[in-house]
Amino acid sequence: MTLEDKTSNLATNAAAASQAPQKSVFVKTFGCQMNVYDSERMSEALANDGYTATDDIAAADLVILNTCHIREKAAEKVYSDLGRIRQIKLAREKRGRSTVVAVTGCVAQAEGAEITARQSAVDLVIGPQSYHRLPDLIRRVEKSGERIVETEFPSEDKFKSLPGRAPPMRNPSAFLTVQEGCDKFCTFCVVPYTRGVEFSRPVAEIEAEARRLADLGARELTLLGQNVNAYHGIGPDGRPHSLASLIYQLSRIDGIVRLRYMTSHPRDMSDDLIEAHADTGKLMPFLHLPVQSGSNRILAAMNRKHTAAEYIGIIARVRRRRPDIALSSDFIVGFPGETDADFEQTLELVRAVTFAQAYSFKYSSRPGTPAANHEAQIPEEVKTERLTRLQELLDRQQSAFNAQSIGSVVPVLFERPGRRPGQLIGRSPYLQLVHAEAGSEMIGEIKEVTIRSATQLSLGGVIQAA
Repeated sequence: MTLEDKTSNLATNAAAASQAPQKSVFVKTFGCQMNVYDSERMSEALANDGYTATDDIAAADLVILNTCHIREKAAEKVYSDLGRIRQIKLAREKRGRSTVVAVTGCVAQAEGAEITARQSAVDLVIGPQSYHRLPDLIRRVEKSGERIVETEFPSEDKFKSLPGRAPPMRNPSAFLTVQEGCDKFCTFCVVPYTRGVEFSRPVAEIEAEARRLADLGARELTLLGQNVNAYHGIGPDGRPHSLASLIYQLSRIDGIVRLRYMTSHPRDMSDDLIEAHADTGKLMPFLHLPVQSGSNRILAAMNRKHTAAEYIGIIARVRRRRPDIALSSDFIVGFPGETDADFEQTLELVRAVTFAQAYSFKYSSRPGTPAANHEAQIPEEVKTERLTRLQELLDRQQSAFNAQSIGSVVPVLFERPGRRPGQLIGRSPYLQLVHAEAGSEMIGEIKEVTIRSATQLSLGGVIQAA
């Protein structure tokens, strides 16, 4: 699922800060939940170097854009921001204040030195596999004034080089990356080139981080990976463990009451993972399983390695074991060569499955991917018309899914204040946003809420009296 332009929450290490001059850092995160997690870990590493958070970019000694390269517009947003940051940097220089500008993440990995060539304000470009080196590289920039591009895939495990998880935690729902990279090589996707091949963290390392997050107040963990259900980390017994095995292990941690995972691939939806949805009470009844298209011809062209019928069959197996499961998916419309008939098959699949929510996009050509060179590119107006039709159907399904909650009582984990004073926002087990009148002391609590209203995007309810 995508999270646009989130400013990360930075941790403060008081002991380390007392040994170094205080500096401020502004971090802007583009894209997926894994980027949010990466920003958190970079922030914790920088806290050890005396950096504290600021929401005022003009006051920042260090500006980091943690980028996403999935779609063309996401990359262009980065360059647009860099133009504005350049003006801020020049204004600070006139006042005798220096600013280090770093571009991290997948755009950094994919475009490398092109970023420094295109935008003079950038001092450091660093790919997602090297962000554990960020403090050292920033010190090099500050000392020598050199502009650094670091996009190699290092041999060391970055996770082992990062500091431990640190407070504060403002949200009781935390992300935890367990797997990175992908070996599927879908023809539209840059992930294998920007994140590398599949890598799974050891079970013990993940468990230690999960326990630390629980100690810091996390109640819910979302296990992250580009292809998370391909997880095969080494367990204490020296053997590879599946995602289901990892979920069972983490479900034993006191304080963690909810578990989720994303993003999954249909080819890795194993029997034991399906069983975990039925057997593990802490694993929430929500599954994000991207299908991308309902046309077998387009799926083959995408190199998705599954058919529409196989996808529907997987959903049927999951629903047999967990009838109340809420389903989410990703769709790409206007993939090169997609005909009207291919698109109609996508609509048919959506009608057959029905989704609680979904993400849908027009195909965006990414340089270096096989689909970018396909001759049969679809006109923009055709892609727009198809996306509109698909989203109208998906929106109706999401509205219907939410509407059926009216009158029911659902457990809600409250996460943050709402827009209005006295209002809190939380999540149902089905990942629905729920708002209710409550005091801030209930953040981090799970309360039974009677649902009174529903829109396409959220539910409204009243907390049941104790």
